[in-house]
This record gives sequence, C-alpha cells and structure tokens, in this order.
Amino acid sequence: MSGIYLHIPFCKQACHYCDFHFSTNLKHKAGLLEAMRKELLTRVGEKWDAPVETLYFGGGTPSLLTPDEIAAFVDLVGDAYGLSATAEITLEANPDDLNPDCLRELKAGPVNRLSIGIQSFQDPVLQWMNRAHTAREAQASLEAAAGLFPNYSIDLIYGIPGKLGNRWEADLDRALQHAPPHISAYALTVEPRTALHRFIARGEAPEMDESRAESDFQLLVARLDAAGYEHYEISNFALPGFRSRNNSAYWQGKPYIGIGPSAHSYDGRRRRWNLSHNLKYARAVSQGEAYFEEEALSPRDRYNEAVMTGLRTIWGVSLEYIGDTLGPNYRDYLLKQAAPYLERGLLTLEDEALRTTPQGKFLADGIASDLFMVNLR
Repeated sequence: MSGIYLHIPFCKQACHYCDFHFSTNLKHKAGLLEAMRKELLTRVGEKWDAPVETLYFGGGTPSLLTPDEIAAFVDLVGDAYGLSATAEITLEANPDDLNPDCLRELKAGPVNRLSIGIQSFQDPVLQWMNRAHTAREAQASLEAAAGLFPNYSIDLIYGIPGKLGNRWEADLDRALQHAPPHISAYALTVEPRTALHRFIARGEAPEMDESRAESDFQLLVARLDAAGYEHYEISNFALPGFRSRNNSAYWQGKPYIGIGPSAHSYDGRRRRWNLSHNLKYARAVSQGEAYFEEEALSPRDRYNEAVMTGLRTIWGVSLEYIGDTLGPNYRDYLLKQAAPYLERGLLTLEDEALRTTPQGKFLADGIASDLFMVNLR
C-alpha cells in the first residue's frame, strides 16, 4: 500500500488566498475526529497487501491537534492497516503552533517529518496574506524544528503582485541561510470564492502579474540549483535523500486513501472524494450513510492524468506506460501533440520519456493542457 492522507479541516483564521476546505470553528472538533477514526476502520478492506509507506496529516492546520490526538491516529493506522517500520509520517504545521514545548512533544511521538507553512519571512507579506504567524515566529519555529527534526520541509509563496513582490529574493536568502532539507514553493493563484479574489474584483488588491511570477520562479530555480537542491517536481526541491515520499507517490500514480471531509482517494482506476462539509461528513459517517462520490477513470482520464502529473516531474511522461497500458493510439496521439513543443525546445524526448526543459518548466501545466486528449476514448 502506498499511503494514507488525513485531512484536518481546522484553522485559526482564513488566509486570503486559500481555497482548501477548512473551518475556523473548532466547536465540533471531537466529533469530527471520531468520524475520521470510524472512516479509517470502515475502509480497511480497501488496503493493499503492503503496509502503509506514508502517512500525511494535511489541512487545514493539523498542528492544531494535540500530540495525543496525532499519536492515536498513527496507532490506529498501524493496528488496522499495518505501518511500515520506515514509514514517512508528516505533519503540516504553522509556525505559531511550533513552540519549543510542542516541538519536544512531537519529537517524542511518531511524527518524523514536518512541513512548515512559512510562506514568507516578511511581516508585510504575511499580513497581506492574513497569515496567523509573524516573521519572528517563522524564524524561531524554523530554528527550533531544525534542531529536533532531521527531515522537514518549508512552504514559500512567490508571485506576490505590487511592491510586496520585491521581497521574494529576501525570502530566498533567509530560507537558504537555514538550508532546509526540502522546500515547496508555490506561485500565488487567485481562486474563486477567496478573499483575495474579492479584493481584486473590488480594486482593493492588484491583479496577478504573470511576468512577475515567471521571473520569481526562474530566480527560485537558479538559486536552489546553485545551493544543491534537486528540482524533482515543479513546486518541490530537495537536498539529496530528502524527496517527499508522500508527494512523489501521488505524482507517480500510486494508490492512496484520503480520510476526512473533502479528502480524495485513488486506487489506480477510480477516484473518490468526501463531502466538503464537516457536519454533513461526520453525520453521514456516524450514521452509515453515503459521505463520498466517486468516478471510474476512463482510459482518456488516465492518459490526461499521466500527462499532467508526469510533465511536472523529473520522471516525465513514460511513453512505455502510455503505449502498453492505454494502447498505441494514445502513444501516437501524445507524440503528435508534443511535436511542436519538441521543436521549440520546451520538451525533450529521452529514454522513452517526455520531459520539460528548463525553459518549459514554468509552462508545464499549459503544455500539458495542449497534450490532453479531449475526444478519443
């Protein structure tokens, strides 16, 4: 079995850019966690022969859980599914939660990897995002975590519009001073129904600047490459030996089970997604009612997913997988659609795999959409 993802849908406050499912009301936290434990137990029949290799607490803000609540989930997974002795157990955490006492308790428990939502080391940027932590807390949490956890990651956001965007290089400087084993860096995007979307619509925030995002991305890649990081996925960089095993499994199409409201699951041929409503999810699980929807993936769907995920990674899109698994017509179609990008130097074809070139990396999602299959099944 590859992995289990646990969605912890609670946050202290809403970041202006975030469109993930969460609630700032923790009143029903205990009932929600109990429903998640029940879902875990009811889905034991879906497990594969091998033990769980990765367990990921995402959100939301999983660091709002107590160490005992975290350990209880890990124990339940181990008892019900089997947990590999070398499993990667990751907890997403916000800097304001990672005080020294919390970190020592986490270190004493089963978590062996932290993913810290730094986003920026600059107070004006953090305030603009409506993050709950300060630059000082970001710095302190990183220093404290590094002393206890050999394996940790930090998140950063680039492509901030306007004058605040000028602080991106300073964020990179600060991050590289600490040399975290893993860095995930994401371009700011404007999602519908977020506060940022409303601010831009009302003229209270500047429009996104695609050229700024691209220049920030190129600076990111150059700086991290010079510092010895492997750029193994568009948004992810790792020092040798520190790739995220959880994320790598997603991109390589391995199966996983998602637990909790809005969590997604994949078994190789079907996807399912849980209700994105805490109370409705918890009620349905507790009463044995349907709490998810699912779909069977057609060959076209599987082709499109292989293209989308593959082009984002150093592994690329395997022509052997496309041809052997989906059929020669899919392979031929892929090569036909890829030809213009091969000619322009945005894609390469080596060892039976299509990969983006350094010039094509920032455009990977757009290129993938042009390689998608729309009509052929």
